[in-house]
Amino acid sequence: MASAAFEDIVDTFDFLDDWEDRYRHVIELGRAMPPLDGVFRVPATKVDGCASQVWLLPKIAGNTFDFQGESDAMIVRGLIAILHALYSGLTLEQVLAVDAGSEFARLGLTDHLSAQRSNGLRAMIERIRNLAAEASA
Repeated sequence: MASAAFEDIVDTFDFLDDWEDRYRHVIELGRAMPPLDGVFRVPATKVDGCASQVWLLPKIAGNTFDFQGESDAMIVRGLIAILHALYSGLTLEQVLAVDAGSEFARLGLTDHLSAQRSNGLRAMIERIRNLAAEASA
């Protein structure tokens, strides 16, 4: 169910030989994301459960899901970019059907993130799923 953008990330990870290069790529993905306007960095968009500060702003048009995100940590900003590639443009129902854990396992990231980063990633995924569920209700 992964998007073409996410499949491109999987292909790049397969091409890169070591984890330093993969981490660098994650950071580059985060740098390429447009910044979230400071007016949206408020408690309502903040994701609890992340060691870093993370904000996710939903952009739902009809039944199509999208979001913007921001973090004060570059690696987390890269994880947000990967989540954006995974979820952006899907219908609300498709968002709820995505097995993000399995998709991230394809990247091998779950084995190479600290416990705090893994918890933060789970919190971001849960927030995205909750946003989609609320919008579809």
